[in-house]
Amino acid sequence: MTTLAIIGGTGLSQLAALNITRREAVNTPYGNPSAEFLIGEIQNKSVIFLARHGNPHAIPPHKINYRANAWALKHLGVQDIIAVAAVGGITAEMVPAALAIPDQIIDYTYSREHTFFDGNDGNVTHIDFSYPYSQKLRAKLITAAATANVKISPIATYGCTQGPRLETSAEIARMERDGCDLVGMTGMPEAVLAKEIGMDYAALAVMANWGAGKTAGEITMAEIEENLHHGMANAATLLQAFIAAY
Repeated sequence: MTTLAIIGGTGLSQLAALNITRREAVNTPYGNPSAEFLIGEIQNKSVIFLARHGNPHAIPPHKINYRANAWALKHLGVQDIIAVAAVGGITAEMVPAALAIPDQIIDYTYSREHTFFDGNDGNVTHIDFSYPYSQKLRAKLITAAATANVKISPIATYGCTQGPRLETSAEIARMERDGCDLVGMTGMPEAVLAKEIGMDYAALAVMANWGAGKTAGEITMAEIEENLHHGMANAATLLQAFIAAY
């Protein structure tokens, strides 16, 4: 049974190394997932791939059906998720094209369907979310980075904003004061939903740009695409090493 899933974000709409054996659409109680699930093998290891923003890339961060994605992955037998995300750098080490494996998250999103425990079953359920990312998967990613000689930041706090607009320079300054090292738009509720439904989850963040106000001038899509080209290549190398040891 397949146990590993890779969720690809902006800049990672497919896994080139994945030998696809079937494509599966899953109907869920929460609506349609982002895309068909690509099921296959990498280095003789079973892997499921999901394009978070759809295929083609058309779903903005605040419109992603995170609950349907998580429910469907669980339904397909997934136990472990590595979520790849393009993000902005805030602190000094989070330079464009750099990689980080977050260990904490701060949620600035709103109005998203963010839990399976909405009380409709007559119960009030709380989960511990002190450590939002799987320590087991984080350790394996850190080891894989060392094996593949890919430089990473092994700890970082991910600030998740609503999107789809980029942040103001004042918002980035506030997030830095709050302790955020990087900023993205898809980390929540993806992380908490995985935990609620019983899957281990870790993130691999790729710096696409500096956060607003960290450099002079505006952030351009050309800049983001160039940085993602280099950063995602390193992310793919890391993932290959991770899957080989999985």
